[in-house]
Amino acid sequence: MKAPRRRHGIYYGWVQVLTLSVTETISWGILYYAFAVFVTPMEAEFGWSRTQTTGAFSLALLVSGIAAVPAGRWLDRHGARLLMTAGSCAATALVLAWAAVDSLPALYAVWAGIGVAMTATLYEPAFVVVANWFRRYRSRALTVLTFGGGFASVVFIPLADRLVRTEGWRPALVWLAVILAVGTILPHALILRRHPSDLGLLTDGVAADDTGEDGRHQPERSVPAREALRGAGFWWLTASFFLAMAALVAVTVHLIPYLIGRGYDPSFAATAAGLVGVTALPGRLIFTPLGGWLPRRAVTAFLFLLQTASLVVLLLAQSKAGVLLAVALFGAGFGAVTPARAALLADLYGPAAYGSIASVLALFVTGARALAPVGASVVYTWSGGYDPLMWGLVGISAAAAGAVLLVDDQDRSAPAALRSVGIER
Repeated sequence: MKAPRRRHGIYYGWVQVLTLSVTETISWGILYYAFAVFVTPMEAEFGWSRTQTTGAFSLALLVSGIAAVPAGRWLDRHGARLLMTAGSCAATALVLAWAAVDSLPALYAVWAGIGVAMTATLYEPAFVVVANWFRRYRSRALTVLTFGGGFASVVFIPLADRLVRTEGWRPALVWLAVILAVGTILPHALILRRHPSDLGLLTDGVAADDTGEDGRHQPERSVPAREALRGAGFWWLTASFFLAMAALVAVTVHLIPYLIGRGYDPSFAATAAGLVGVTALPGRLIFTPLGGWLPRRAVTAFLFLLQTASLVVLLLAQSKAGVLLAVALFGAGFGAVTPARAALLADLYGPAAYGSIASVLALFVTGARALAPVGASVVYTWSGGYDPLMWGLVGISAAAAGAVLLVDDQDRSAPAALRSVGIER
């Protein structure tokens, strides 16, 4: 049996992954995480309430979820290069516009536009690149991509805070817009390519003229988007990630007030919340590669069960050590959920319609991210305390684990739902 032949040198897919790891760190840091730093100075200048100010961010999330569907179709037809380049240009202009806002409607208009820019620049189009350029090394590529992106909050929240304190919030936004422009526009425009065939390669770097009999280099089979969305498996998958994301976001938003309500001092509560992001990084390094060795659905279900267990530990904890253990468990699962979603979708449905299929799932996941904070607040108010809310999140996380285990390969194995996808599409 003839093994697939590889070209010498670094596979260009890895060049793109490393590039996207940097641009995702910058884009997530400025378009997503930095917003929290500007809430207080904007409120101080304009006299807006916290609800009015943060409503702009919620609007951006909702817009990004809606925009994901047409963006996914574009990605399947044209690839990520033009979309991510245009998105970076728009994001730069919008951050500069944010620096000039003088009214609440202007802030909302700017953040509605940033919601569209999020769709064009954050993880979803980057995952399309990975799905098209990698198959056997997909888990490894996702680990590299998301591990780098995991530093976004660690880098840009302190940077934005320092800029605000030394320069003021408006000049700080101008500096962030410059970083966004320099760090993302040209890399997206010059480095990204749609498919390995553009460089005479097949997935994973096998030479396109290799006619070896080893099936590992054959084009990956894919499910058309319409067939995938008709299958029960996709909707079980959607339900699982919707529930898991709702629980995850609710915990991250309410962790500090929950701990303060349990009698812990505010500084410890803030430290514990900050450790969630830190412990997410080793979670990505450990659990994302496991999906290449073990059944991906089982690994994903384990992540949701880890989230479930962490909440139980948090509820039963009687000391700071118990809280820190809960945070470590929660962060480890939290860090690996996003790459697990990308890898599981690609494994189940293939790369050809990945953007269209992933965009529908992203719509629901983004909806969960936007609605969970206010939903959790409503439950807290109605129940009169955090314990009922937290036990409810335990049940939601466990339900997410059960839902993902109900996903099977029925759609992928049915002949009517499958088609072989060549390298020219």
